[in-house]
Amino acid sequence: MSLLGPAEIRDLAELLGIQPTKKLGQNFVIDANTVRRIVKSAGVTRGETVVEVGPGLGSLTLGLLEAGASVVAVEIDRRLAEQLPLTVAELAPDAALTVITEDALRVTELPGEPTVLVANLPYNVSVPVLLHFLEHFPSIQRGLVMVQAEVGERVAAGPGSKVYGSPSIKAAWYGAFTTAGKVSRQVFWPVPNVDSILVRFERHEQPGTEAERLATFELVDAAFQQRRKMLRQALSVVLGDSGAASARLEAAGIAPTARGEELTVDDFLSVARAG
Repeated sequence: MSLLGPAEIRDLAELLGIQPTKKLGQNFVIDANTVRRIVKSAGVTRGETVVEVGPGLGSLTLGLLEAGASVVAVEIDRRLAEQLPLTVAELAPDAALTVITEDALRVTELPGEPTVLVANLPYNVSVPVLLHFLEHFPSIQRGLVMVQAEVGERVAAGPGSKVYGSPSIKAAWYGAFTTAGKVSRQVFWPVPNVDSILVRFERHEQPGTEAERLATFELVDAAFQQRRKMLRQALSVVLGDSGAASARLEAAGIAPTARGEELTVDDFLSVARAG
């Protein structure tokens, strides 16, 4: 199968009258070797159903189809969504592609129950999109996403790390996340002004109920809105006052003087359950 290169990408963009925009986070991959590296790192195999968010002009889509996967592509830009099946029909006529023209943050149903998420996520909404898909599509068991390096390192960070924070803990509710290598700026058009990284994940069983997830995430948000403060102060916004927060933390076996960056997702869940 022929994958898209720089000339084809620019020709398609010109055909559609598309000027890549920062607002939609549009940086198109123009290097076939990078596409194949992503597909290989994701472990995509023949017969799997993969969901791709923001397929753009189809670089990664064609790589996934080349591996024998069925692809469900979610694209907010109508021009891109309408062109993608035409591009695939020309370069991979027997491939299985379904295009959903919708905002990825609003999608709550997908055909085919995809088991893998592979995407070059728009930088500006990468974490919300990732968490949205993990929340709403339990059929997704693993995946690989390309995101801004700083964001990816934050998502995959563990307790005590300088970049550990709310995205790290919320992601850990759903699965185990690890970084899987940097990606050169030069494989994109236009060239972004930030580095990119691959982040791999494997879903595990969620540690609590949906109500407990909501309560836990509320505590996490409070803890990291004031990450320099001790938890007895940071959580007082949610739990009433510092006295109530201290009592709740002690009941959960957490020192009131601890800070959010020291706690795991299970620790925050314990605080939620102690109420």
